[in-house]
Amino acid sequence: MKKQRQSRILEWIGQRPIDTQEELLALLRQDGYKVTQATVSRDMKELRITKTVDEAGRSRYAPPQPSRPGETAPYADIFARSVIRIDCAMNDVVIHCYSGMAPGVGAALDSMKWEMVLGTLAGDDTILAITRDETAALELVKSLNAIIAGRASNR
Repeated sequence: MKKQRQSRILEWIGQRPIDTQEELLALLRQDGYKVTQATVSRDMKELRITKTVDEAGRSRYAPPQPSRPGETAPYADIFARSVIRIDCAMNDVVIHCYSGMAPGVGAALDSMKWEMVLGTLAGDDTILAITRDETAALELVKSLNAIIAGRASNR
């Protein structure tokens, strides 16, 4: 039942713009699944579904993208579509995103497991990543900008 439900979730987010868990919950219930919002949330986490910005600039859920050779994680598309600019001061890296995109970008950054990143904190449109030192902050900014540039040129 769980695999069928998760497969259905992936099918829906691949077919139409869905931007809330409540919308997914309603679709599942219409399809006969007896689930709670907590179940939908767990399914989305297990499926590694994130929010992104579509071509029209709307926020929506997206399935994880398969990684390409040379990418550090399957989340490069999230960065290319969601990040406005990246800068640093001392050992702090500040990532500015479109409104509502910072949690997804923050989760993507955490999933990349950069050794130089001590931790991240995401708000609605801004992420603070704390690195070990200034050199690591500069390296992270350079690496993230390269990911964005590389992904944007592959579209």
